[in-house]
Amino acid sequence: MFSLVFSNVSIIIVYMLLGYLLCKSKKATVSHAKSMSALLLYVLNPAMIINSFLQIEYSKESFVKLGKFALTTLVIQLLFFAILYVILNRKYQDARYRILTVGSVLGNVGFLGMPIIACIFPEEPIVLCYSSINVLTMNLIVFTVGIFLITNDKKFISVKGAILNPTTLSAIIALPIYLLGIKFPSAITNPLGILAKSVTPMCMFILGMRLSEAKLKNIFTRPFVYLTCALKLILFPVFAFICVKYLPFLDDTLKISVIVLACTPSGAVIESLAELHECEQELAANVVLLTTLLSVITIPVMTSILVG
Repeated sequence: MFSLVFSNVSIIIVYMLLGYLLCKSKKATVSHAKSMSALLLYVLNPAMIINSFLQIEYSKESFVKLGKFALTTLVIQLLFFAILYVILNRKYQDARYRILTVGSVLGNVGFLGMPIIACIFPEEPIVLCYSSINVLTMNLIVFTVGIFLITNDKKFISVKGAILNPTTLSAIIALPIYLLGIKFPSAITNPLGILAKSVTPMCMFILGMRLSEAKLKNIFTRPFVYLTCALKLILFPVFAFICVKYLPFLDDTLKISVIVLACTPSGAVIESLAELHECEQELAANVVLLTTLLSVITIPVMTSILVG
């Protein structure tokens, strides 16, 4: 398990290094990352979600599994948020603690998580849907709990935003296709598959480009960044493991998928929220970058310990 996951995570990190080197060699600039992010958000990510549902045949059993997975990941994320909120809410006037809370839960479950669980379960395409479902449940949290924690103001909670966004709308398109068993010709599915496979390299290129303008000293010397790393990369996966380990109505593939996706580093959405609401933008960026860099070690180690 360790060598398999480590090799796949290492390849993903190489994509990040390429983006970093492109900017450092002045072959690209960080300003390009904005346009690439738009492509990722509005084209590649929807393609990934829709393509994942095209990979499996509808059956009552698979539909029930997807429902169980959605409920499980939603509850685990909300529970961990609640625990951190109870412990830290008195300190939320300090925005660093709000970034720590969000960064400890919201992970890169799609762009980085999907290729990892796909390599663990190459013969089970349903795990691709698990990753997409996790993206969806996380997305619902982003526009409600996530925005509340970033801003510390309930007025920014947006139910409309939780529904009218590329991720949720993609799921709304994908689910009927899956449920009705609609098949598309290869002229459509092949290009869609290519776009879906481009998600992870594009995401990591962008992170590498952003890393090129970051002050490395600030990334590696801020205690809050390391505390968030410990919570996201170690404690949250352990919490997910405890939550699913002894549930008899979940199969092993589902349990392992939940745990592996919980091991992923903090998602770039945290940085986007921080920038949008002008809340500790540098800390948020550092959290995303350092958790991603450290995940090359923590994901293989944690998955080996927790799932064997």
